[in-house]
Amino acid sequence: MVTLPNALSVVRLLLLPVFVWLLLEGRLVAAGGVLALSGLTDYLDGRIARAYGLVSRVGQILDPVADRLYIATTLLGLAWASVIPWWLVVVLMARDAFVLALYPVVRRHRLPIPEVDFTGKTATFSLLAAFPLLVLGAVTGWWTVAARVVGWALVWWGIAFYWVAGGVYAWQVRHMVGQRRAQEVPR
Repeated sequence: MVTLPNALSVVRLLLLPVFVWLLLEGRLVAAGGVLALSGLTDYLDGRIARAYGLVSRVGQILDPVADRLYIATTLLGLAWASVIPWWLVVVLMARDAFVLALYPVVRRHRLPIPEVDFTGKTATFSLLAAFPLLVLGAVTGWWTVAARVVGWALVWWGIAFYWVAGGVYAWQVRHMVGQRRAQEVPR
């Protein structure tokens, strides 16, 4: 389904190679700008979809996929460029692996994919806002300290909410499995 929110998700995906190229070229300010633009597209696609009734099944799949690819690529790129430590990559990727490990249960029981809740949105927003600031904090200037402090504050906030959102997702899956099993029990 071609909608403005879905187009914004596609733009976010298309900006990933641009970000990687800028990072590899050492153009950190431009790379940070691309990250900020990508974060803005994430905010706008959800806002527009809900405000104008443009929520679609394609968007419900495309947006989280774009978010995960965006976060994974950004994490790997920033760690490779020594903007962030590798432990941060491990902590955030472990959460994604935890959620991905629930997929066989969702598929086996033919469950719908749980909707992203406020916790997950807060986690994603925090991380998407943190990454451009951390890139900016890696560039020497009057802004360096402020960008690092705010960026790392958002990272810690994002880590906490990211893992809480993973726990909420697991609880939702467990709850749906329980409901499905209760429906299957003959009475």
